Amino acid sequence: MRFTSTPRGARLARRLVSLRLDEWEHPYDGGANESVTLIAAEFAANAVRHGRVPGRDFRLRLTGDDDVLRVEVSDTLAERLPEPRVPCGESGRGLVLVEALADKWGVAPRRPGKTVWAEVRLSPATGR
Repeated sequence: MRFTSTPRGARLARRLVSLRLDEWEHPYDGGANESVTLIAAEFAANAVRHGRVPGRDFRLRLTGDDDVLRVEVSDTLAERLPEPRVPCGESGRGLVLVEALADKWGVAPRRPGKTVWAEVRLSPATGR
């Protein structure tokens, strides 16, 4: 889905991810839903804050199977690539959390811009 590059768009993207995961039988209070929703929220917030190009939306894609949930957020600004950094003040913690929650994550080029993605592997016993 496409969302406006605004705080409201980022908030809607986060809510959509949580709702869709619940529909896919990953309940709101389950580990998979909480982890993937937090990752999606961070990527969407970064797309709005650091990847915004006026007049351009960001795109969110959520896929999954029995083993892995994958979230992708694409924006149109390729010059600023995400990288974890030491938190300072109220910022800088997001990608540190992504690294802790995701089994894999990365950045892929696209025209125009980039796609930031993360995968969370599901364990059969816990759903996360």
